[in-house]
Amino acid sequence: MPGLKEIRKRINSVKSTKQITKAMKMVAAAKFRKAQARITELKPYAEKMEMVLASLAGAVGSGHPLMEARPVKKVEIVTITGDRGLCGAFNTNVMKAATKLMKDLESQGYQVSVSSIGKKGFDLFKRRGIALRKHWSGLSGKINYAIAQEIAKNLSENFINGTYDELILVYNEFKSAVVQRVRTFQLLPMAPIKGEEKSQETVDFIYEPNQQAIFDTLVPKNIEIQVFRALLDSQAAEEGARMTAMENATKAANDMIARLTLKFNKARQESITKELMDIVGGVEALKH
Repeated sequence: MPGLKEIRKRINSVKSTKQITKAMKMVAAAKFRKAQARITELKPYAEKMEMVLASLAGAVGSGHPLMEARPVKKVEIVTITGDRGLCGAFNTNVMKAATKLMKDLESQGYQVSVSSIGKKGFDLFKRRGIALRKHWSGLSGKINYAIAQEIAKNLSENFINGTYDELILVYNEFKSAVVQRVRTFQLLPMAPIKGEEKSQETVDFIYEPNQQAIFDTLVPKNIEIQVFRALLDSQAAEEGARMTAMENATKAANDMIARLTLKFNKARQESITKELMDIVGGVEALKH
């Protein structure tokens, strides 16, 4: 059995770890509240904009290069992960889904390219020897609309230039502080509403000033909004996952401290009993 000094040292070490995880949980909780507020405000707007433009695309077929479906030979997968760890399976879940999707597409004969947003995704692809077309990192805690515009511009230009025929985002969608769901979302080309989702009534849209001007303005804007939404979704999900992970780590530290304290008390009791036995033995020896 370890000595009292060693057990005491381990208890102090776990207590120090507990202080760190508790502080990290508080920091993550503060960041989570801000990230949650941002995605909660944006999501209804992003969903409505996506629905309206998808409805327009279904009505007119095509009105912009970003809406034009062509024979799919090359597919790009864009993963969104965090720049840091200590957030449970947050990054792992995205990478598992992206890797599976990549294998499925390659098995069907598609040429697959990969881009990543976030350092963790970049590191994993690098370790596996997978070359990236484009990489963005250092965005954690710094996400703004200008960054989304920059990413959306790169993705849109490469789609129009024929670098790929279809673009798929893979990221964690925020549901709650303890629930994140990996979402696989076709960003390009902008898909029209499917038949079962269409309204029974046919809407005859009126375009002002004209159809092309509407699409030239709104379609690129929608791509930016959807990228921005995915980034904010991922950020809120990451902070929620980190908050949960640090809470679990703090609970585990408390349990370990309790076990070690019990172990320390038992060892101390045994040490005291042994000393008393030695004293009693010594006294008995003196009597004789």
